[in-house]
Amino acid sequence: MAEREIPRLPSPAAAAEYLTDAWQRSILFLDVMRQRAAQYEAHAAELAPNVLDYRAELVLDGRSLAKPVNYLLARIVPPGGVTIDPRKRPFVVVDPRAGHGPGIGGFKADSEIGVAMQAGHPVYFVGFLPEPVPGQTILDIATAEASFLEAVIARHPEAQGRPCVIGNCQAGWAVMIVAALRPELFGPVIIAGTPLSYWAGVRGENPMRYTGGLLGGSWLTALAGDLGAGIFDGAALVQNFENQNPANTLWTKQYNLWSKIDTEPERYLEFEKWWGGHVTLNAEEKQWIVDELFVGNRLASGEIRTADGTAIDLRGVRSPIVVFCSKGDNITPPSQALDWILDLYDSVDDIRAWGQTIVYTVHEHVGHLGIFVSGGVARKEHEEFASNIDLIDVLPPGLYEAVLTPKGAAVDNPELVTGEWVMRCEARSLDDIRALGGNDLADERKFEAAARLSEINLALYRTFAQPAVRAVTSPPIAEAMRRMHPLRLSYEIFGPRNPWMGWVATEAERVRDRRRPADPGNPLVAAQSIASKAIVESLDAWRRAMERAAEDTFHAVYGTPALQAALGTDTTSSQRPRKAAHSKLHEALVERRIAALHEGMTCGGLREALIRALIWVGMARNAVDERGFAAITRIRDAHPAHRQMTLADFKTLVREQFLMLVLDEEAALAAIPGLLPESLDERRQALAALRGVVEASGAPGEGPSERLRRVAALFGLGPELVTSRKAS
Repeated sequence: MAEREIPRLPSPAAAAEYLTDAWQRSILFLDVMRQRAAQYEAHAAELAPNVLDYRAELVLDGRSLAKPVNYLLARIVPPGGVTIDPRKRPFVVVDPRAGHGPGIGGFKADSEIGVAMQAGHPVYFVGFLPEPVPGQTILDIATAEASFLEAVIARHPEAQGRPCVIGNCQAGWAVMIVAALRPELFGPVIIAGTPLSYWAGVRGENPMRYTGGLLGGSWLTALAGDLGAGIFDGAALVQNFENQNPANTLWTKQYNLWSKIDTEPERYLEFEKWWGGHVTLNAEEKQWIVDELFVGNRLASGEIRTADGTAIDLRGVRSPIVVFCSKGDNITPPSQALDWILDLYDSVDDIRAWGQTIVYTVHEHVGHLGIFVSGGVARKEHEEFASNIDLIDVLPPGLYEAVLTPKGAAVDNPELVTGEWVMRCEARSLDDIRALGGNDLADERKFEAAARLSEINLALYRTFAQPAVRAVTSPPIAEAMRRMHPLRLSYEIFGPRNPWMGWVATEAERVRDRRRPADPGNPLVAAQSIASKAIVESLDAWRRAMERAAEDTFHAVYGTPALQAALGTDTTSSQRPRKAAHSKLHEALVERRIAALHEGMTCGGLREALIRALIWVGMARNAVDERGFAAITRIRDAHPAHRQMTLADFKTLVREQFLMLVLDEEAALAAIPGLLPESLDERRQALAALRGVVEASGAPGEGPSERLRRVAALFGLGPELVTSRKAS
């Protein structure tokens, strides 16, 4: 048996070296905490604090509107070397108001704002001030955002397409509300990390959705608003985020700074400027969010009404919707980002009947904040969305997944690819969404029971406790409690008002002059790393145990048949508790639309025939590639007659021809010869253009090739004209 190796103690010299290094790092750590506190106070003192990495010009102040709100519309000034094309649609980035201040969408050069400008688009930013306007509501904010879009559209009369609007996290569902109420203002809508279906999730993962039920519903939100004298403190929301990862909150973030004190401070302070920029909401705003969205889950089911009684039905959104989510996001996992599709639609045909185009992409590991910041890991998605937004806009109705592959040297026609990735939109079904995981019917009933209990508890609180709480809470008391919040204290205890911090700056300068980092091979440095890893593993184990207990408790309590029956939950129905209602009016309109499409199959000319044939050939691939769209754009730009067709007209034409093929493929194909000109030369040119677009995405396989041969026959031409140029 080999003799067991006995660990050796560090030499006195190594111990002295490590202790000196550790002491110096501790002093420098305290100095960073001092800078963090000073930065916090300076940021809070700004008139309109934000963390944008770009210069911005105010366009419209929401406080000047008929229903004033604390939101602002700003134009992002392009940095040097960036050229903006006035013909390209503007991008409007809307930041989430979830406890933090504005700016995360333009936090870095590689952010959503940065990549949109690099693609040549004008960019606007919707941010907000730290304090809400008294009395403002969520629907007032929606009205203001509609006014912002009207202002943006008026400033860009040459733009070929309505603005592309990006809604981050909670801003995403706010944007979707506006898009449902004012669809004429929107181009494609990109919702990033947005929980549109808050009940959804997977057992054993991301248990944040259980919080409302475990706390008895939204009465605690009402209590927090009353203790704030009508103001809800955003620091409470930030603390909820921190509670999701105690290992990072209690240890890793600070340890990472301390252990890398020579390289980490700049990045740490940059992030803390945003993380500590706490804002407030009106109590009514937060109550509406919790009741209607988080606990109630009413947005996706069309149960929310405006003040005049108008139903907010997300099926009324007429623009393409792009959903960007990640498996690494513990705040908005893929199910919460995507399962609203299952709440609204019964099938892909149902999506098409509503004229809707939905494109989604699921990142494998990027976290919640990384979705917005786009620093490296999510940059390719934002770059591809920005570069191919017109392609997304003209996609036929349906459900697609955006698949990104490296361009590389092997990709055919690389000159048609804008960036370093090729975007391909592949057709998907609702089963692909279900395969990502979600609730079964029994789980839905449990959340329905939790929502009903929440309504009861909130009514009891408002009847018996709210008057007393409001009577004893004054604005000065509420302000004092906000200042005493642990997150704010974590900044202020290291600030200039703490006399014990007075020596730190001077000592830190002395330490920097004499800095002596320990050798990486020092055994105590290795021991330090081992100890840190053990602490993280312990905190992670504790988190997993608490999450498992929370999940089990929720299912045990709200899965009780007696409680469900007492709360009026129908345990015999096969219908999901939150499901959008069907509309007889919509069905009648669909029938009229179908009749019009049948009549239109024989109407038109060469343009309609060519687009119909191109779509039919492309349907064999079950995907749309950006190179094909780029080839169509080149053909359009090369022919003056085609340039007269706007992007909106082209989009309408594509949708009509696609739906004709979906309704009656054979009848739509049989009508093509009647749309063609008599000239064989014109037909040959059209067929050559069609073949060029098909081959732009690579050599066609057997399916597209067979369809090309049939199209040649419909055009009255020989099959030899569709032989691949690469094969000839």
